[in-house]
Amino acid sequence: MTATATSSRRYLLGLAGVLVAAVIAIAGCGGSGSKTTGGGGAATRSAGAFAWLSPAAPPAGWALARLPSGRAALAYPPGWESIESDPGTVSAALMGPHGRIRGYLNATPRQGEETLANWARFRTAHNADEGDMNVVRDAASRGLRFRTGSGSCVMDHYATVSARYREIACLVHGSRASTVVVGAALPGDWARLAPELERAISSFAT
Repeated sequence: MTATATSSRRYLLGLAGVLVAAVIAIAGCGGSGSKTTGGGGAATRSAGAFAWLSPAAPPAGWALARLPSGRAALAYPPGWESIESDPGTVSAALMGPHGRIRGYLNATPRQGEETLANWARFRTAHNADEGDMNVVRDAASRGLRFRTGSGSCVMDHYATVSARYREIACLVHGSRASTVVVGAALPGDWARLAPELERAISSFAT
């Protein structure tokens, strides 16, 4: 399991897929903002793509899931529920009819070779290595401010064998640990769920 939370994602969304006879995964189609390389060198920002990122405490009434290590806390909205994920991680989902996962949030400790400098390249390459197709990075930025530190984020979209998905994935270097936080939804639910995903990521602490 790497810090990208891919194996956890596949287990959880594959489980939902059994219930609806479809494979559910994390990602999506389309994304706002310009593309950046996310590699070494000077910090890069996608103009406007991450303007929504505004570090603040979670809204009142949101639930809080803590990593077993105690080194990160992921908030999720009312109506979402905690779901089983890989050891050492936490996940929450908004469930639709017949057990279909419509939105997904996950926090996973950094465990691989990802860094703040290589995050955008690492994330998209890892998704491709996991078998996702037509992986496209829509936006990336470094030097972003979070509640307890700084981070690098990427927005991407790609296809699985059965659908297309969209995600925001951030590597956050905080005061206690470096942790990956991911928010994703099916394209048809993105417009409605993106504000909640963005709010969850903005409130993330590690």
